[in-house]
Amino acid sequence: MDEGKWVMPYIDKDKLMKKLENHLRSTARQLIKFDTEDEVLQYLTAVFHSELYCDFVGVILNETGNFVPKAWSGTLPGVTNSFPMEIHTCSPKLLRQSLTNDRADSPESCRLSKVLKAANVKTWFTVPLYDNDYNLGFCIVGFLNYVPLLDMEMPFEEFGKDIAVAMAMAREKKSQLKKIEGIEWISQNLSLNAPIEKHIAELTTRAGKGTNADFACIYLYNEKETCFIFQPPAYGESEFPLKIMIEDNYMLNKYFPFLEIPGGTQMTIPLIIDLKTIGVLHIENRKDVIFTENDLKMLELLSNHFAAILENARLFNNEKESKNRLQFLLDFQQALVKETVEVDNFDGITSMLSNLFHNPVILYDRFMQPISFSLSDKQSRVLLPEQISTIAKNMKNKYRGLDYFSIEDPEDSSSSFSFLMINGGGSLLGFLAVCRPNGVMDEIDRLTIELSRNICSIQFIKQKLVLDAKEQAKDSFINKLLTENIDDKEGILQYANLFQWDLFQSHQIAVLSITLDDSEIKESNLFEQQSKKNQVWDYIKSHLLEVDDSFITAYHDEKNILIVPLKNESTVPKKYWQSLYTKINKWALETAIKCKVLMGVGGRTNNIHDYFVSYQQAIQALNIVTSRLRQSGFTLFDELGSYAILHHLNYSMAIDLFVKNQLGPLLSYSEGKNTDLCNTLHTFLQNNGNVKNTAEELYIHRSSLLYRLEKIESLLDIQLSDAEVRFNLMMALKLYDMYGNEMMKNTLLNVK
Repeated sequence: MDEGKWVMPYIDKDKLMKKLENHLRSTARQLIKFDTEDEVLQYLTAVFHSELYCDFVGVILNETGNFVPKAWSGTLPGVTNSFPMEIHTCSPKLLRQSLTNDRADSPESCRLSKVLKAANVKTWFTVPLYDNDYNLGFCIVGFLNYVPLLDMEMPFEEFGKDIAVAMAMAREKKSQLKKIEGIEWISQNLSLNAPIEKHIAELTTRAGKGTNADFACIYLYNEKETCFIFQPPAYGESEFPLKIMIEDNYMLNKYFPFLEIPGGTQMTIPLIIDLKTIGVLHIENRKDVIFTENDLKMLELLSNHFAAILENARLFNNEKESKNRLQFLLDFQQALVKETVEVDNFDGITSMLSNLFHNPVILYDRFMQPISFSLSDKQSRVLLPEQISTIAKNMKNKYRGLDYFSIEDPEDSSSSFSFLMINGGGSLLGFLAVCRPNGVMDEIDRLTIELSRNICSIQFIKQKLVLDAKEQAKDSFINKLLTENIDDKEGILQYANLFQWDLFQSHQIAVLSITLDDSEIKESNLFEQQSKKNQVWDYIKSHLLEVDDSFITAYHDEKNILIVPLKNESTVPKKYWQSLYTKINKWALETAIKCKVLMGVGGRTNNIHDYFVSYQQAIQALNIVTSRLRQSGFTLFDELGSYAILHHLNYSMAIDLFVKNQLGPLLSYSEGKNTDLCNTLHTFLQNNGNVKNTAEELYIHRSSLLYRLEKIESLLDIQLSDAEVRFNLMMALKLYDMYGNEMMKNTLLNVK
């Protein structure tokens, strides 16, 4: 034999051991140069087979509880066909130390020894392969003939460690190569412009092929439904749930038991963006092929890059969608502006908004009365605007001071109406109500709403300008009509024709006064008080026109005027005006401004000159209501009896002197005191001097009344038992009721 063979009997033993050690080191250095595990093992078996002049060399690895040959040199079917071999049937020493045929366990306790004996292998030895206490397997060298073995246990065990390191390095190189290939593949195949389905298809395919999995799929998390939803397409076929519901337990491994755990036939990798799980990548094997640590690393690489690309794609698509929506919003704004220019009402605006949001849109005036609405087909509920209005009025008072509030749809709890105040010129003009599922609005929706609110504001202001112009024309017309001496009759008739109003039809004029409650006056200036009165009057006017559009309302000489065609009266005028006054009070209450509305109604008109007379009669009737009939709230001049006669007495200095002579001391005494002696006197005279009835009506004791009557007689120096005195006092009281305000003005002028 050649001198280079290590088993030659005539070579010196020490030299042979030295040469063998050098060869093992040289082989170990060579092994780490290879890139793959297969190259390492094939080189190892080839070198051992040729250099040791053995009959076979094999590398047996530990895989899922079995010994499996990964590399083999030499032909010995009796041995190779016995694999895979269950580890528990073999000696545990194989994975911990070097063994020889002499030191190995008996064939009865070790299947490997039994197989080698049956194959007539005379000499063999093994070398364990382990790295960092992880046993990879062992290397076996066998001879069919007897060969004396040198004591090389320590060098061979160290060599086994070198082999394990070389295998680990080869596996790491393979893993790094997979990572590089994965990065190259990601950069080549995943694009922001590609649809999400393509991203998922590429990822699942790469994950499945890269790990030799039979099935790979993606689940993405749905926050609204709190579940993971399967996202097609998947790689391979398998039975899988389309939806995985998340219950109270939010631990991900409860729903995916193989979360980031190698060594099994399933494995799940989370897709995470900014510490937030957006989904998972899941792979499976139907056969008993386990997923390794390297598979885990490759999948983590893929999932990290995919999650980033998925998030970037989402942001890119959102940005693209936002750009398209903004462009659409600009076009929508132009369409809305065109609508406001061409049309005077709000129907086109609400219709366009309803089509835009695919949900009901309702426009209310500042008193929360619906003026325009557009409802979707499935929600075309006739009573919806009124239902929402009723609820919103209470919410408006609750959130007073805010320009936005929401209420739940009364017939659909999954939707809500967002109310936005429409302001213009520093005052409230109305409300825009938009129905949204769950009240959800993104930034574009809010921008659209804000734009729509501005357009509605423009339309309100436009209408207000038109109405103000009409009101000015109407006030000018009323000023000319309600004068004692009409100079421009032709001009008045032209104005009447403009308003399509027949002046020669009989009418009645009513004058209304609005008195604020003390709580409304408190801590408010005169301007604010007048603003509240105007708000109440505007609300009443809007409803009066709904009752009958032939009504004429105006503001003349600091008085609220209502002109009603006589055709609207029933056979009982009192009943008609009572009904109308009840409605007016109801509307005043709906404004949530605490106030009292009083009304005086003048007589009927027969010609153009009678309007001034009816107006003066209405003023006198209102004065009587203010001083004597506040409880009833209104009265008709025609039902005032003697007041109607006194009305024809034009106010003069004689009337002023008569009232002062009869009541002057009494008026002066009552001013600033809690006791109103004028009212006591009036009640006493109305009851024909009956003390008992007067005391009951005033809710005072008889003795208190007698004291007051004595005081009145003392102040006026009269006897109330005198019929002539009573007549004069009653006449003075009635005149004071009618002209008291003018008397007070004259008194102030005289003082000045």
